[in-house]
Amino acid sequence: MYGVVYFFTRLLVLFFSFVSVALLVRAILSWFVREGDSPFSSLISPLILLVLYATFLGRIYRDSFTSALPEGLSFNPALLDATVAGQLISSLLAVCCVTVAVCANLQMVSDKVSGARRDLAVSPVRSSTVSLAYFCASSLVTLIVNFVALGASLAYLALGGCWYMTAQDVLLLVLDVFLLTLFGVSLSSCLYAYLTTNGQASAIGTIISTTYGFICGAYMPISNYPDGLRKVLSFLPGTYGTCLLRNHALAGVYDSMADEGLPAEFVDGIRESIDCSLTFFGHPVSVGVMYAVLIGAILLLTGVYVLMSSARRQR
Repeated sequence: MYGVVYFFTRLLVLFFSFVSVALLVRAILSWFVREGDSPFSSLISPLILLVLYATFLGRIYRDSFTSALPEGLSFNPALLDATVAGQLISSLLAVCCVTVAVCANLQMVSDKVSGARRDLAVSPVRSSTVSLAYFCASSLVTLIVNFVALGASLAYLALGGCWYMTAQDVLLLVLDVFLLTLFGVSLSSCLYAYLTTNGQASAIGTIISTTYGFICGAYMPISNYPDGLRKVLSFLPGTYGTCLLRNHALAGVYDSMADEGLPAEFVDGIRESIDCSLTFFGHPVSVGVMYAVLIGAILLLTGVYVLMSSARRQR
């Protein structure tokens, strides 16, 4: 616990160090201007993903809802569109928060390969400061991209006539994206701490990018998985991050369903079918517990990263 407290204390000190700020700026520029790419191409990626999600996943979500509707039940098409859109943007944000962090942290490995990390090692800058600079830079870069994705998602809801959110829902979505981004950065920092080649980093990044959407329930609701697999996935913090995004993106839609007189059993069935209500071995998990799990995972992974960085310095 002391190591985690020390780590976050160093984070505050980091922003007041000229050398540390220089390292932060270098790492951020390395991400946004890399191999001839422009910041525009980095920031437009979430917009491209949103279009792809709306084109392909949106149709799948709509068909699954339509087929599950009981016969004779009158359902407002606008609410159906809003439900699909809410599930869509929560899936996009859940995947982006982690996969963008994995990509941002590739700079840590690239600097080892290019020798830039060795150059920093012989400088008067402390190794712990360098590690913290990478962590902060990856966090800032990932937050920038993910908040662009969040802004695009909210615009998609508003322009598509699917806006049922309150100001509180929006603020909670911002909090969800912030926490899930820190989770992604701390996870990828641990995974990349001992990697020394771009091939190793690319392999890890590819595995996470292709599987995380299924593991966290973004591409397919966990409620559709076999019971044994659902129990295994209930141990993963990312599952609860996706659920938080779902709840806050669709809270207004569920309220509107109730206002239109739809049966409570029907609304609860929709919530469970798209993972807005999760259970842990049969016990319902509240939103407060989901936040506690996500924050606990961030602190735990950050602590592991601190220990791994310290062990690397002693080798």
